[in-house]
Amino acid sequence: MTMTQPDRRRRKMTASEAAKRFGVSPRTIRNVVAEERSEYVGRAVSRRDQIVALHRQGLKQKSIAEQLGVAKSLVSMRLREAREAGVDLSRLPEHESDPKGQVEDGSLATKGPVSNS
Repeated sequence: MTMTQPDRRRRKMTASEAAKRFGVSPRTIRNVVAEERSEYVGRAVSRRDQIVALHRQGLKQKSIAEQLGVAKSLVSMRLREAREAGVDLSRLPEHESDPKGQVEDGSLATKGPVSNS
């Protein structure tokens, strides 16, 4: 990897840790390895849709967070944002859930941890 060609894979090391290791500033590290905005937004929208679908199926925030491998505070924040955006967060009656993991509107419900890579 050179400083002119960004390597935008997800990392396990913080920018500060990498900066110390390579002798540069944390800002330089963030600029070089930052994820493309469009990729981040796409993942965030997908995750919010999964959170809303699981919430509508009756799962509690803690269960949703555990299934998706995210913090409960993120689940709470995404549900609040969805509510403010006018998304219907009402719970689905039992008979409207499809055994294949699809809810009535055709979106897929997640039944385990989701890989964000």
